Amino acid sequence: MTKFKKIILIASLVLVLTGCTKYKSYDSKPVIIEETGQRVVENLLCKTEETEKQYSELKENYLKNLDEKLNKSEITQEEYDKKVEELNSSFDLSNVATCEEFNVFSGDEGLWTTLFVKTLAWLIVKIGMFTKNYGWAIILVTILIRLALYPLTKKTAMQSENLNAAKSKLDKLEMKYRNRNDQQSQMMKSQEMLAIYKEYKINPLSGCLFALIQIPLFFAFYEALYRLPVVLEENFFGINLGITPLTAFQHGQFYYIIFCVLVIVATYFSFKLNSTMNQSGAQAKQMKMMTNISIAMISIASLTISTGIALYWIINSSFTIVQNLIVKRSKKNEHIA
Repeated sequence: MTKFKKIILIASLVLVLTGCTKYKSYDSKPVIIEETGQRVVENLLCKTEETEKQYSELKENYLKNLDEKLNKSEITQEEYDKKVEELNSSFDLSNVATCEEFNVFSGDEGLWTTLFVKTLAWLIVKIGMFTKNYGWAIILVTILIRLALYPLTKKTAMQSENLNAAKSKLDKLEMKYRNRNDQQSQMMKSQEMLAIYKEYKINPLSGCLFALIQIPLFFAFYEALYRLPVVLEENFFGINLGITPLTAFQHGQFYYIIFCVLVIVATYFSFKLNSTMNQSGAQAKQMKMMTNISIAMISIASLTISTGIALYWIINSSFTIVQNLIVKRSKKNEHIA
């Protein structure tokens, strides 16, 4: 099972790395929009009037800086001309389509980007145009995708409940073979464990299904949103979807802490409800430690991701919580019946 998880992780990384968001840099430093704390994306999927305005202002600021260096003889005319040419090329958006004209099959960025990132981005843009707000577009697209995947993710939730139901027998099995490490005993243990799995309809590999779906989906959403300026330039009930909480704090907007809190709370309960309780002893401690580390890392990351990404994470995790509560209730009703 561990080997299977590693295969899933490697496959997910391969898919993700075939098409990634690229960020602009100038003089080996990242280009950042000070108002939001966002790095400027190089491979935008589409553009807006606001995007062109931002890029133009950034280019003008760099040109002013170059003019000052030239006047102070800090750079030569040849170096100046070369830098100007680089700036004009780097901030040129003439070949980027407007978001209204965005086409999934424009350009050639590989299978991952075309089938997942661009398709998801197109869906967000179209629903955003329909709802007139991209905050609602993120919420609706997240819910639509989770509803489409519900039959698959439900199986993972069911496996969690089945494992919980089989916990007492699995614990007894562990106790029975606790000090018996010979090959024959281990074979007998495996056979008895498979019998318990069969009795409670447990498929060990299906527990990986949630990770198999969630990891690529998150990265697809992450890349789609960051490459869609029309989303990150949007406000949702007065909340800037492009700003990071850390940048908001620097501007005195401390109410953005609510997104960090919601991300942490939603993550904690989605992990808790989706976890299985059949581990014992060292396994339970290891699982608890991994869960705590994951929550801690996500908590720190919540300060630096855009509010748009945080909104997706909150809705997605909330859907997982509701889904698992429904499964738990249905299993409870089955036992009562």
